[in-house]
Amino acid sequence: MKTIRAVLALFACIVSNVTATQSETNSSMNSILSRIDSHDFNPGDAMTMDRTLGTPGIADLDNRDWRIRMLAVGDMVRLGEDGIPEIVAALDHENPHVRYLAAMALGILRAESAVHPLSEVLGEDPVITVRSQAAISLGQIGLESSLAALETARGSDPSRDVTHQCELAIHQIISAQPATEELASAWRSLDESTFETIEVGSPAPDFVLTDADGRPWELSAHRGKPVALIWVFADWCPVCHGEFRELIELREEFEEAGIEVVTLEIHDSYRTRVMVGKELEPEYWFADEPFMETYAREVWWRHLSDRAGAVGATYGVDPLAFAVHSEYINRPSTIVVDREGIIRMAYYGTFWGDRPSIHQMLEMMETGYYEFQHPKRLE
Repeated sequence: MKTIRAVLALFACIVSNVTATQSETNSSMNSILSRIDSHDFNPGDAMTMDRTLGTPGIADLDNRDWRIRMLAVGDMVRLGEDGIPEIVAALDHENPHVRYLAAMALGILRAESAVHPLSEVLGEDPVITVRSQAAISLGQIGLESSLAALETARGSDPSRDVTHQCELAIHQIISAQPATEELASAWRSLDESTFETIEVGSPAPDFVLTDADGRPWELSAHRGKPVALIWVFADWCPVCHGEFRELIELREEFEEAGIEVVTLEIHDSYRTRVMVGKELEPEYWFADEPFMETYAREVWWRHLSDRAGAVGATYGVDPLAFAVHSEYINRPSTIVVDREGIIRMAYYGTFWGDRPSIHQMLEMMETGYYEFQHPKRLE
């Protein structure tokens, strides 16, 4: 009899603990959703518009939209598997920002149970950025059962941004390159106290990131050389490819000046590899000629994967600041670190094209004169 009572007591304890865990998860998720839903984000769908100026981008460098997004996704990822049902339920939320960030977290978590609801979002959500993120997340989860929905959307979605993300997701699944554990770990490890902590004239915080080939790159290992850190957007960005062409053209000048150049993007390894032509050759609306072979042959600098935008957040580039081509992305940002490891320039763009050209950056690094403002900078 005592044994039966002990078993029943143990069962009751287990049920109580499970119920308590579910209650805590629900409470945590409700708090996350409340933070997103109550925030007044700048408007716009495929392209964020400054709420005051009515033009693409965000003029206010102190705007908190990116911080709300970053912390919400990090908190959802920290919920882990126990939180997946609540995150999936958020795909039906009336606020598109909630739906977007929930879809994003599900991809990072590789939530296989979310494939069907994400497929429905891809086919039915009225907001382009949400459909785009659903496609990205299906690629990150990596199940072949997603392919039919992705193929359908690729052939029928009216947005070229969405069809592009479908093309990438299909290739990501077929090539068996789902989201890495390093991606989820980076999101779980986000620490708000490290955000925006650099200052011009102060030592640059050290970091180690991997490049498109999985090789580590450490900032402090390049002490004694000036370093240019250039945060770009993604493979869909024609401006970024223009900057890549400039870097290719100016290779000799950078090498003669002894300047170390790295480009960074706030994506996992698969997207980083796509950017430098190491995966597929997507159908780009802005490219007359393919560049995959050219990049494979002529990209001479290291292209780094800043997972979760963790380093970018420290350096002030505001990951997830605004949407460009239906994906929330960082501000276009250029950081220059001198031979002694001191930050000499930190330029943060207010819209997709706001930063010095590669030619201008080279000239500034050669002369040591870092005064620059884009003529169309938002004020």
